Amino acid sequence: MSDRLLQTCRGSCHCGAVRFEIETDFPELTTCDCSICRRKNALMVKVHESRFRLLAGEQALREYRFHTHTARHYFCGTCGIYPFHRKRVTPDHLGINVFCLEDVDLAGIPVRQTPGVAMD
Repeated sequence: MSDRLLQTCRGSCHCGAVRFEIETDFPELTTCDCSICRRKNALMVKVHESRFRLLAGEQALREYRFHTHTARHYFCGTCGIYPFHRKRVTPDHLGINVFCLEDVDLAGIPVRQTPGVAMD
């Protein structure tokens, strides 16, 4: 558990069509070395689905699935930005691209490398 306080953060894609809000204490950030995460180069925070709210843009979202077709990667159909994905191993959680969040200071938050390429 993190010593940080739970905070509400808003985020969006680049064009603003997709907007969302999360609640997190930023216990850690993660990177992943699977084929898609390497290419999108996102830094993520994991949040439970109950702490995620899509505020706008459901119709703008495009979904991409690969390999086991379990993880659901979402992109804005207008600007192409990846704001979040529904996780494969913990499907009741989302990986949020922290670079899409507004006014968040990421200094001092530990970063963990997830070995996604080694997953079956």
